[in-house]
Amino acid sequence: MIVGFLKYYIDQGSTENEIVKALTKVCIYLKIEDQRVCYGVVREFKEEVLTVFDTAVVTPGDICGTILGPSCAKAGTAYGPWNVTFPKPTRSRTEFRNRVRNFEATGTVSKVLQISDTHVDPIYMEGANTKCGEPLCCRKTDGLAPKGVTPAGKFGYYNCDTPVVTLDNLFQHIKDYHRDIDYIIWTGDVPPHNIWNQSKDDQISALKFAGETLLKYFPDMKIYPALGNHEGAPVNSFPPSFVKEPHSNLWLRNALADLWGKWLPAETKETILKGGYYTTLVRKGLRIISINMNYCNNMNWWLLINNTDPGGQLQWMIGVLEQAEKNNEKVHVLGHIPPGSGDCLKHWSWNYYEIITRYSHVITAQFFGHTHHDEFQIFYEDSDVNKPASIAYIGPSVTPYTHLNPGYRIYEVDGDHENSTQVVLDHATYIIDLAKANKEGKASWELEYKAKEAYGMKSLLPSDWNDLVNRMSKNDTLFQMFNTYFYKSYPEPCIGNCKTATLCRLKSARSSDYEMFCKFQDEAVHKWYKMFNYRLRKC
Repeated sequence: MIVGFLKYYIDQGSTENEIVKALTKVCIYLKIEDQRVCYGVVREFKEEVLTVFDTAVVTPGDICGTILGPSCAKAGTAYGPWNVTFPKPTRSRTEFRNRVRNFEATGTVSKVLQISDTHVDPIYMEGANTKCGEPLCCRKTDGLAPKGVTPAGKFGYYNCDTPVVTLDNLFQHIKDYHRDIDYIIWTGDVPPHNIWNQSKDDQISALKFAGETLLKYFPDMKIYPALGNHEGAPVNSFPPSFVKEPHSNLWLRNALADLWGKWLPAETKETILKGGYYTTLVRKGLRIISINMNYCNNMNWWLLINNTDPGGQLQWMIGVLEQAEKNNEKVHVLGHIPPGSGDCLKHWSWNYYEIITRYSHVITAQFFGHTHHDEFQIFYEDSDVNKPASIAYIGPSVTPYTHLNPGYRIYEVDGDHENSTQVVLDHATYIIDLAKANKEGKASWELEYKAKEAYGMKSLLPSDWNDLVNRMSKNDTLFQMFNTYFYKSYPEPCIGNCKTATLCRLKSARSSDYEMFCKFQDEAVHKWYKMFNYRLRKC
C-alpha cells in the first residue's frame, strides 16, 4: 500500500517536499511507528527511494513480490532471471569430493572465533526505559524507566542493542580464556538498530570504534571481516558501482578499505573498493572469500535498477574458485545474510547455490550471521535431498536484539598446513544469561553446548547435518534441544507448524525454494512457514 501511495504521488509530479510530508503523515496516521521514528525514516530513505523510483520501471506488485517473495500472493518480481557462466571442467572433481567427504583428520586443529552482529549502541544507558515505543530502546534519549517498567540492565536488555561495557567484557573474556585462537572471522552488522536516525558519519564512527576495540584486545590477531547490511546509510543501502555521485557509497567502500587494510594484504583493496568483497590466503592451502551479501539483499532498493550479478561479484568468485582448485587450495566463504534467507534475492541466491554445489570439493565451510540465531543451512547437489554437498554455519549474535542471550562461537578446523582438509570438526557456542548477569552485576560467559556432543554427531560433514535434521523430525526431545540453542537459551516454545517450518528452514539454502526441499502437504504449514521466516528477519 505504501509503495502504491508513493508511486501515485511521483506519477502526479509532486515535489520532493510534498511526497515527504505525505508519507510522514501516512506513517503517523497508520501508527507504523511513533512520530519521531516516522519523521526520521522518511528523511533517511527519501533520497534513495525517490531516485530509484525515478529510474526503475516497476509496479507496486513487482516490489512486493521482490521484497516478500512467494508470501506476496501472486505478485511478480521486479527482476528477471540471469545466470553466471561456468568454465568447462578441466579435470575430474570426483576424487576431490571423495577426499572431503571421506576425510581423515590430520591430527592438527586450528581454532577460529566467529563474532557476528555486535550492534554496539554507544548511547545505551543502564536504567533507561525498555518500553519506549520505538524499534530500539534503552538509550539516553529514552529517559529513565518509569514506574512499573523494568529498567535497562548493566549488560543489556532483550529488546535493546549491545552496551559498550558488554563488548569490552566479551573481548576481555575471549582474550583471557581462548588464548589458542588462530584467527577471527567477523561477519558484519556493527551499528545499532536506530535506523531512523543514522548518518554516514555515524556508520563510519561505528566501524572505526569496533575496529579499534578489536585492535586493542587482539593487536596481533588475523581478522577477516565481511560486510553487514547495517553498515550502509541508510540501512540496507549498497548501490552497485554503476550508481555514481551524489548517490554512490564510495564513502563506505573507502572506509572499509582503510579499516580492513589493517588486517588484510594490499591486493584485497581493489575489490573492496569495487564492491566490498575480497579474497586472501589464510595460509598455504586455505583461502578465504569474503562476499558482500548486500548484493543479494531484497531491501537494497538500488537493485531495482539492475540486479544482474551486481559488481560482477559472483563471476569473480567463480574465477577465484577455479584458481583455488588448480592450486589445490581449500576455501572458506564468509558473508552476512545467509543465501537461503528470505532476505536474499531469488536469482542471486540460486546462482550462488549452483556455485557452491559445483565447487563443494573446494569449499569446505561457509560462515554467515544476520539472523541473530544459532542455525545452519544445507546445500544439496542436483537439488537432491539425498545428496548433501555443503553446509553454511549461521553464527549467534553478540546483540540480544531481540529476545536472545548474547553469544559467540569457536570452530575447530582440521589442520594447520597445506594438506589439511580444512573441514570444521566441531564448534562450541558460548553465551551469557543476560537476566542473571544484570541481577548479579557480573557477566559470566559460559559454554552453552558443543555440536558433536549435544547432537550425537560423528562428524560435522554436510551428510551429518542432514542426518541431524532427519533425526530431529522423529525425535522431539532432540529438536527441542536444538530449538533452545536456536534462541541461545532464551525460552521460546516451538511445536507443531513451528517445528515443521524450522526443519524446512535448515534444508533451504536456496531462497524462495522451500517447496522444492520441504514439499509441504498442509497449506496451513506452508503459510506458517512464510510467516515464521518473515518474523525472524532482521532489517
